Amino acid sequence: MGRRYYCDYCDRSFQDNMHNRKKHLFGVQHHRAKKAWYDYFRDSSAILCDEQLKKPCRKFLQKGICDFGPNCRFSHMSEEDMFHLQRQVEDERRLREGAEDSRMPGRCVEDWLSRREKRRSALGNQGDLKDKDDSEEVQEESDIPPQLLSVHDLPPSLLPPPPSGWKGKVNSEWG
Repeated sequence: MGRRYYCDYCDRSFQDNMHNRKKHLFGVQHHRAKKAWYDYFRDSSAILCDEQLKKPCRKFLQKGICDFGPNCRFSHMSEEDMFHLQRQVEDERRLREGAEDSRMPGRCVEDWLSRREKRRSALGNQGDLKDKDDSEEVQEESDIPPQLLSVHDLPPSLLPPPPSGWKGKVNSEWG
């Protein structure tokens, strides 16, 4: 039967040759499906801005359905939907501003990394790192900015080590 091309946007497959692929990729259905896919990931402020610029769809207001559907150039949002979307955008903006305000000045990741590098280079210049007591190491770990620890479901390789260090088994027997 030959090779087949599967389009993720359109969720369909067809025989793969240059003519069929070109016809599909430049087709209206493919462009609509691709636009719908990327519109799904747009943030609410961009959607609100676009919807405010559009005029209301008369057919959708009268009948509750429009022949053009999501491809209509007019807005299908009611005033109540617009109000909820505005509220969502304001909540997201407040949440972002609150997160920025909650960070202490000078506590960004870049500052922390530069301080950490300076501290390590100073310790490296003073001699062997093993001579330092564990209190400095614990203090350095607790100095980690909370932004780095706020990511949930990190894989074990990216989790910070526990304050007491990793418990390792010494295995002197080989084989």
